[in-house]
Amino acid sequence: MKFKSAQEFLNLPSKSVTVLGMSGVGKTTLAVLLQRQNWFQYSVDYRIGTRYMDEHIVDNFKSEAMRNPFLSELLRSDSIYIRSNITFDNLSPLSTYLGKPGNGAHGGISFVEYKRRQSQHRDAEIHALLDVPTFIERAKEIYGYDNFICDSGGSLCEVVDVNNAADPVLKTLSEKSVLIYIEGTPEHAKMLVERFRKNPKPMYYQPAFLDAKWVEYKALKNLQNDDDVAPDDFAVWGFEQLLHHRIPLYRNIADQFGYTLPMSVIPTIHNQADFERVIAAAIDGTLS
Repeated sequence: MKFKSAQEFLNLPSKSVTVLGMSGVGKTTLAVLLQRQNWFQYSVDYRIGTRYMDEHIVDNFKSEAMRNPFLSELLRSDSIYIRSNITFDNLSPLSTYLGKPGNGAHGGISFVEYKRRQSQHRDAEIHALLDVPTFIERAKEIYGYDNFICDSGGSLCEVVDVNNAADPVLKTLSEKSVLIYIEGTPEHAKMLVERFRKNPKPMYYQPAFLDAKWVEYKALKNLQNDDDVAPDDFAVWGFEQLLHHRIPLYRNIADQFGYTLPMSVIPTIHNQADFERVIAAAIDGTLS
């Protein structure tokens, strides 16, 4: 949604907003705050993990359990069951399934298998994003929520074509919600890299970008074989590359389809009125 004036936005009887941006800029913090203000909170990552990737995740758990003779016998006889327990606050089962490419002795998976799981995640994220209109209606009709906030994943910009005004995901989100890009700072980017260095986590890459960076990394480290790659080292190096790759993509989305809020304003938002105020200022171009 784009507006001629802030008042046009403020006059909406029901408001639907999709927040997007890098990890750690305040998307989930904002979504949780508004949920407490009687907004329906839709987490894209939670939807991915519980609806579209759940079977893949659980099958992976079972494959690992089958390597243990004690557990394998219990699984075969249906004496135990294994499930994923993803929550809004704990997405570890999804991250664990995505994995990291590289040496298996150091916790890596083959590059071929990594790309297969990346493709599964891409499809799942697209489906979860296209589910937003359905959940806007469900939130209102079933639960009585007039207002809706979609907490998108950090990889939204990787699964859309930012140069295509008819991209189905961007078209759907922008027609059904106000797109708000929360923009980080260079200092925040450095903090993310340092935090990631201490605790490397799986990430989603565009296929062509991943292929190029995999080749670049191996050449940089003078490695001949995929199995020579240290999973955590590639993850940290790749994460920094990914940050620089994503920033212009998100800016492009905001310029075409929505509005930008600097992450510095997020701590000033304490309730719905504050949230609507900063969006109104962004629409009118008066946000400092």
